[in-house]
Amino acid sequence: MKTLIVYAHPEPKSLNGSLKDLAVSTLETAGHEVRVSDLYAMNWKAVVDAADYGPDASSPLKVALDSGRAFDAGTLTPDVLAEQQKLLWADTIIFQFPLWWYTMPAILKGWVDRVFTYHFAYGVGEHSDTKYGERFGEGTLAGRKALLSVTAGGPESHYAARGINGPIEDLLFPIHHGILYYPGIEVLPPFVLYGADRMAGEDYADVAKAWEQRLLTLESTEPIAFRRQNFGDYEIPSLHLKEGLEPLGRTGFGLHVLG
Repeated sequence: MKTLIVYAHPEPKSLNGSLKDLAVSTLETAGHEVRVSDLYAMNWKAVVDAADYGPDASSPLKVALDSGRAFDAGTLTPDVLAEQQKLLWADTIIFQFPLWWYTMPAILKGWVDRVFTYHFAYGVGEHSDTKYGERFGEGTLAGRKALLSVTAGGPESHYAARGINGPIEDLLFPIHHGILYYPGIEVLPPFVLYGADRMAGEDYADVAKAWEQRLLTLESTEPIAFRRQNFGDYEIPSLHLKEGLEPLGRTGFGLHVLG
C-alpha cells in the first residue's frame, strides 16, 4: 500500500503530530510506502491567486478555467504539481488535522483549493442525457481511498445525533462527499478523537492502540456507501435523488448514503 499523509497542525509535539508519526511508523513497519505532506513545515501557501497559473492566468482571473488551462499546459507552480503527483502515486490518503471551527484548518482547505484544480480533480468526463461529468464515484482520483483522522476539542456527546455541534457525520460530510468522493475517492469511516484538549498523557496508550488497529485494517475497511451519481439513483440534469429510493424518514445528507 502506498499512503500519502496530509498533515495540518502547527505544533510537531501536538496530539495530531503524535498521530501522524505513529501512522508513519506503523505503516512502514507493516511494509507500506509512506509519504508525508507536512503543510506547516512546508510553509504551504494557502491562498489561490494568479501566481498559481503562471502565463495561463487570465485578467480578470478565472480560477476554474485558468487552473484547468495551466494543468493542461503543465504550467502550474511546482508546489502544486508536486502534490498532484503525490496524489496520483498514492492508493490511500490520510488527512490528519484538528477540527477547528467545525471544519479543517485554513491551510488544509488551501491545499485543496490549490491542488484540486480543474481537469485534475473536477471538470472531467462527458455531459449527456445519461451522464453529468465523471464525479461522485467516478473521476480522475477513482481507485483511491481516503481516511480523515480528526481531533475534536469537545466531548463525543456534543457531536451526537442530538448534540449541540451537530452529528459528526454531518460536519464531515462536505469533506467526505464534496471534496473526496467528488473526484472519485472512496471514503473510509473517519477516526475521530473527542475531548482532545482535555486528554491526559496516560490516555494516549489506548488512543495509540486504537489508531494502530485502524491503520492496519485500512485495506479491509468498507468505505462509506455514498450513492454514485451516474448509475441510476439521480435524475439528470437536476441531480435530484429519485423519489422512493431513500429509507423511510431519511432526509438531508443521509439521502446520499445507501442503506
